[in-house]
Amino acid sequence: MTFFKLNDVYPWQKTPWQQLTNRFPDIAHGLLFFGKNGCGKLDFTSHFVAWVLCLDKQPQQACGQCSSCLWLKSNTHPNYLHITVDEEKKTQPSIKIDKIRELQPFIQQTGEGWRVVVIEPADRLNTAAANALLKTLEEPGDRTILILVTEHFLKLPATIRSRLQRYALDRMTYQQAYSYVKKQLSDDAQVDLKLALGNGMPLQALKEHVWLTHRQEFLEDWIKIVKHKDTPMKYATKWTKTLSFYDFQTMLEYLLADIICVKLQQHIKNTDLDFSEIVRFYSLEQLFHLHEQVQKNKQLNRQNVQTNLMLDQLFTLFMNINGE
Repeated sequence: MTFFKLNDVYPWQKTPWQQLTNRFPDIAHGLLFFGKNGCGKLDFTSHFVAWVLCLDKQPQQACGQCSSCLWLKSNTHPNYLHITVDEEKKTQPSIKIDKIRELQPFIQQTGEGWRVVVIEPADRLNTAAANALLKTLEEPGDRTILILVTEHFLKLPATIRSRLQRYALDRMTYQQAYSYVKKQLSDDAQVDLKLALGNGMPLQALKEHVWLTHRQEFLEDWIKIVKHKDTPMKYATKWTKTLSFYDFQTMLEYLLADIICVKLQQHIKNTDLDFSEIVRFYSLEQLFHLHEQVQKNKQLNRQNVQTNLMLDQLFTLFMNINGE
């Protein structure tokens, strides 16, 4: 986690910040910070951790100069523990019981000041780890705060959720999100488009997506494949070279979702694209079948199946699913 990134919390997080800091130290020992990707929940968490541990707290932030803040800056704070998944394990990484066992000596240690534990993403706790954490939440120790951070808090066991005080960090008006993104972008149309593609979350909207500038070109290729029965392997090879498998899958998911929305006469996210031609070639059933294949590809990718084979199959599927 990156500390001292912000001078203040994001505008949409002022209320939970005030609730926490005004009540401190009379707050729950177990806290749950949750919200959609792009709402800034990790930034909020690091901001709050620094504030709790700071020896000279300011109303809106840690001082940044005391010994506690200097320890955090150097990532050597003895009263702070961060538990997360193993980065090197890409196939469905989880937080295992061994990491939760590290909590016991940490929370039982004696010394001055508060101790803070951050567990993220908390929905990656496996069953054994969640059960072990439950015991710790029941007896957390004095001056100890356990913070669980997640996008999907309903994936946590009910027994865990019931012992945590919840704070939603993605509650904002569209105007708040728009104003924040507008400060970074000059084109109003781009603001609306990027917010739509970012699920209304400002930080997600401001991410640079490699695939964003390729959507129109891919849509044109897709139409050629299905309309003219053009060679799908040629296009599969082209897009294998153009985008990474992850970026291609992400782009395709957004486009498929919008084509389905056009079929259902609902609002789309890629508001700058015209789907009127491609939508004629597929029924809803066929579109859902394509979507199912995209999800299967995600699973196959985790099993290290060659991505070029998956794309070859997918592009052939584009061509063969043709009709009303």
